[in-house]
Amino acid sequence: MALQQLSEEQINTWTRTQKDEWWFKNIYRGDMPQLTIRSAFTGFFLGGILAATSLYIGGKTGIGIGVGLTSVILAFAIFRIMANAGIGRDFTILENNCTQSIATAAGYMTMPLFSSLAAYMLVTGRIIPWWQMIIWMAVVAILGVLVAFPLKRRFINEDQLPFPEGRACGVVLDALYTGQEAAGMFKARLLAGTAILTGGYQLLVSDGWMNLIQFKLLRMHQWAGLTAPWNFSERLDVYYYTLAAKYHLWTPQILGTDIRQLGLRATLDAAMLGIGGLMGIRVATSCVLGAFINFAVLAPIIIQRGEIKAYTAPSGALINISRGEIVNQWSLWWGVTMMVVGAMVGLFAKPDLITGAFKKLLGRKEAATGPDPLAPIELPLWMSWVGVPVFSVIGAAVTHYFFGVPWFLSFVSLPLIFLLTVICTNSMALTSWTPTGSLSKITQFTMGAIDRANPASNLIPAAMTSEIAANAANLLSDIKPGYMLGGKPRHQALGHVIGIFAGSLAAVPLFFLLFLPPDAQGSRSIATIVTEQFPMPAALQWKGVADIIANGLSGLPASAIIAMAVAAVTALVFELLRIKTKGRFPLSAVSIGLGVILPPEYCFTMWVGAMVFWWQGRKNKAPGTKGHTFWVEGCEPICAGLISGAALVGIGNAIVNVLME
Repeated sequence: MALQQLSEEQINTWTRTQKDEWWFKNIYRGDMPQLTIRSAFTGFFLGGILAATSLYIGGKTGIGIGVGLTSVILAFAIFRIMANAGIGRDFTILENNCTQSIATAAGYMTMPLFSSLAAYMLVTGRIIPWWQMIIWMAVVAILGVLVAFPLKRRFINEDQLPFPEGRACGVVLDALYTGQEAAGMFKARLLAGTAILTGGYQLLVSDGWMNLIQFKLLRMHQWAGLTAPWNFSERLDVYYYTLAAKYHLWTPQILGTDIRQLGLRATLDAAMLGIGGLMGIRVATSCVLGAFINFAVLAPIIIQRGEIKAYTAPSGALINISRGEIVNQWSLWWGVTMMVVGAMVGLFAKPDLITGAFKKLLGRKEAATGPDPLAPIELPLWMSWVGVPVFSVIGAAVTHYFFGVPWFLSFVSLPLIFLLTVICTNSMALTSWTPTGSLSKITQFTMGAIDRANPASNLIPAAMTSEIAANAANLLSDIKPGYMLGGKPRHQALGHVIGIFAGSLAAVPLFFLLFLPPDAQGSRSIATIVTEQFPMPAALQWKGVADIIANGLSGLPASAIIAMAVAAVTALVFELLRIKTKGRFPLSAVSIGLGVILPPEYCFTMWVGAMVFWWQGRKNKAPGTKGHTFWVEGCEPICAGLISGAALVGIGNAIVNVLME
C-alpha cells in the first residue's frame, strides 16, 4: 500500500498546524497497539543481542552497524510464525515499529565503548568501573533524547525532511504488513539460515567451544588420546607455514621482512564478509588500498630505515615487530591524518548541511497558530526545557567526578551540544550520514587547546557532545517511520529510553569480557584492549588525536611527519575530487585511513565480501529474477546473518574461555 504524504506544494505553503491536523486525521493510528509489554520486551531482548553483535564488530572494525531493519525482519518473523502456529497474536505494524526503536537505540549505545571510552583507558591507563560507564552512557543518551524532541517538530512535522534510512525502514514495515508476507519470511529465512551456517563455521574455529565439546562433553582425551583440543584455524596460512617449517619451504618476505610480521596473512572471517557486503565496493576498495600501501609498501621501507623496530617493554619482555607495533610506532599518524582531514573536508565542503540546518530553525515560515493538535501525543516541550539543563548539570558532574575533567571544561563543552546536534540532524535528515567523527574532533581540539595536560579534558567532553548529537539525530531517524505509519511520538521516545538501558546493560559487561578479560589472578589490564582479534581502530583514532594534542609532533620520526603532511594533502585532494565528481570518484580518504589501522586480512576479506555482492548485483539487475531476489534484495539479510552468526558464537567462545579458566 502506498504511504500517504504531502505534496511539495503543501509542504512549502501549509502552516505546521495544518500539517499536524492533516497527519492526525489521515495517518495517526491511535487505536492500534504500539508500545505494549510484548513489544517492549521483544525490543529489549533483540536490542541486547544486536548491541552485543554491534560491539563485537565495532571492536574489530571501528564501524557501527545499523540494526533497525534486522530487528524489523526478526520481530516480524517471530510473531508471524507464532500466530500461524496458534500460540500467539501477530505483531501490529506499530508494535514492530516500537520494537525497532528500542533495538536501534540499544545498538547506538555501543559506540563510545569501542571509540572514546576505550581511547580514554588507553591514554590514561585507568580502567573505568562498569557502573560509571553505564551511568555516563545513560545520562548522555537521555540528554540526546531531550535535545531531539524540540527539533522533531521542525525537521519532521514542518519540513517533512526525508531521513532516508528511517524512511526505508518505514517502507519495509509497510510492505511486510500490507501484502508482502512471503518476501518478509524469505528474508527472515535467509538471515536465519546464513546465521546458522556461519555459526557452525565459527564453532569450528573457536578454541573455547572446541575445548568444551571435545574435552568436557565428549571427554576425547580419555578415549581418543587427545592432549589438546582440535579447532580449524581461521588463519588459513597457518597450514602452509606449518608445512614450510617442516619441509623448509619458501617463506614470503618484502625487503627482508617476513610478511607475517607485516600482518599480511590469509584469513577467513565470516563477519568481515558481511561487513564488506554492507559497506559496498567503493569503501571496501579504499580500505584495502590503504592496507596495501601501508603494510606492503611503506612499512617494509620504514623497518629497513630502523624507525619501526623491536623493543624491550617495561616488563623486560622483548616485543617483536608485528602489525600492532607497525601501527603504534609509525602508521597510526598518517592513517589518523587521512581520516581526520578527509572527514573535516567532507563536512565543511558541504556548508549547506550546516547553514541549511540553522536556516530551517531560524527561517521565517508562518508560525503555528491555535491549539497544538498533537499536544496529547507529542513529548511535552516542558520536559526538554527542564530536562536539558538538569541533565546537562548531571552530565557535567559525572564527567568531572568519574573522569577528572575540570568543572569549567565540563560546562564549556555543553554549548557545543546544540550546535553539533543541529548539524548532525540536518545531515541525517538529508543523507543518513551523521558526521560525528569529524564533529567530535572540533570539540577535542577546542578542549585540548584550553587544557593540554589532561587527556580526559579533550577526550570525554568530545565524546559527550558527539554522542548526544548522534543519539538525537538517530532518534529522529527512528521516529521518521513512526511518523509515516501513524505512531505515537511519546511511545517512540519511551521506547528509545528503554533501548538505552537495554544496550548499556548488555554491552558494558560484554566489553569487560571481550576486551578486559581477567587473568589467572583475576586482575584486568588495558594491555588486552587492543589485540590482533580486536584492533580497536576507532579507539586508536581518538587516542592518536589526544596524543597529538598532548605531545605535539616533536617526538615523532621525521618520516612520520612527512607521511602525515602527504596524507593531509592527499585526503584534501581526494575529498575535493569526490565533491567535484558528485561522488563518482571511487576513493575515500577516510576509508583509506581506516585501512591503515585495520589488520590487512580484515580489509581484504571485507573487499572480497563487497566484491561478491557487487558482482552479483551487476549480473542480476532485473527485479523479479531469482538472482536479484537472492543477491540484491537479500543482501542485507545475508550480511546480517554472516555478522550475527559469527559475532554470537564468537561472544559465546569468550564466555566459555572465561568460565573454563
